[in-house]
Amino acid sequence: MAAATRPSRTVLERFPAGSPRGSWPAEEYAAAQRAQGTNAQVVMDLRTDQFLVVTDTIPQ
Repeated sequence: MAAATRPSRTVLERFPAGSPRGSWPAEEYAAAQRAQGTNAQVVMDLRTDQFLVVTDTIPQ
């Protein structure tokens, strides 16, 4: 039985969570990436207290 490969994530950009605008800059950046065809999403990295804009990449 073949093991399923889980896509890894590539971080496109990082935004500090303590920003006065919160996650808005990350959301705006992700929306711009999606408009260009990149499947970008925003996730929170609790360890570093940052919003990350990430995209899934398939390992080769």
